[in-house]
Amino acid sequence: MSVFVTRPHFRIFASFFIYALMLGAIYPRLGDLQQQMGVGEGALGAALIGAALGTQISLAFAQPLMQSIGYRWSMLLAVPMLGIAEVLATTASSPLVFFGFQCVAGLAVGVVEMIINLEADRVEHKIGRRIMSRAHAFWSFGFMAAAYLGAGFAQAHISPTMHLLILLVFVAVLNTYLFHDYVPAPSRNVEEGGGSRFVRPTPAILVLVTFTLSAMILEGASLDWSVIYMRDVHHTQPWLNASTLGIFAMIMAISRFFADGFVERFGPERVARTLVAIMGIGALSVALAPHPAISIFGFACLGIGTSAIFPLSMSAAAQMTDRPAVVNVASLAQISFVTFLLAPPLLGFVAEHFGIRWSYAIGLPFVILSWLTVHRILAGVKVETQVTD
Repeated sequence: MSVFVTRPHFRIFASFFIYALMLGAIYPRLGDLQQQMGVGEGALGAALIGAALGTQISLAFAQPLMQSIGYRWSMLLAVPMLGIAEVLATTASSPLVFFGFQCVAGLAVGVVEMIINLEADRVEHKIGRRIMSRAHAFWSFGFMAAAYLGAGFAQAHISPTMHLLILLVFVAVLNTYLFHDYVPAPSRNVEEGGGSRFVRPTPAILVLVTFTLSAMILEGASLDWSVIYMRDVHHTQPWLNASTLGIFAMIMAISRFFADGFVERFGPERVARTLVAIMGIGALSVALAPHPAISIFGFACLGIGTSAIFPLSMSAAAQMTDRPAVVNVASLAQISFVTFLLAPPLLGFVAEHFGIRWSYAIGLPFVILSWLTVHRILAGVKVETQVTD
């Protein structure tokens, strides 16, 4: 463990894992919470918008907050704050109360999301090789662990509140041990600390946002709705419902773990086009699946296809030279991550009125849009590939 905590990129990996483990804990239990509140997909979707709202507010002010408390204190304070909000959300008796606690969770998400991506880029620059996709792989490993833990707790009929409370204690202790003495990596340039409190997207950032839309929508839909999809479409058991979420996260994690090597070998554009094509196959499979096995195959394809889209875009944003890295990272995160959180709740209305299959079919036009904007990834990350050669 001492070797692990002395290597900065290992602790970056740990930060992504711990954050996702806590963030993902509530998703395998959404079906239980839906029944607990006695609401349909539309009302549950509306309640989930609270996380998107909180994240949007947080990201708008994340830069000065980061300057004030830094990476270490962001991890030490925001991750437990996220966990506490999620535990309280599991006690909600109505969508309005659930919305409020999700908003608080979103405030923590915005801080952590920006700071870990920025720190990953700084460490990547410091050590001279790619780690961004691998860092996001550990985010997916954390979500996978959360999904399988959720499957176990659900099958054992342990309440969502007790489940998340146990996980919160574990995460808080591990988080404190790993980051109580962490020293952040130096900035890429001396101007990184400047910039406006509100993060305005440039045209180049908006193109990157356009590229990430399909991945944000389909990844979020898989995380939010896969458990309920399996329950309602195929009438499968709770362990398989939650395990489907785990399979999605596991395949995504493995894909992200090896994505950096594929990008260096084949180039970002070829890798991105391959991922977008696989993502389209996955969305189509889930939308049309006549059997649970086909749905699981579709979710696996979605795990592969969505795996490196956001990490590639985040690296591109961090390496743009028009503004400080922190500003471009916040700008991309502010829109893309809120899309990730906001779209799945809105898809709840689609599920309730047209059927949950349409929540995945609606992602296909955005897959085509991503295909048409792939070239921006090549332009954005070619500098980093030169650094790592």
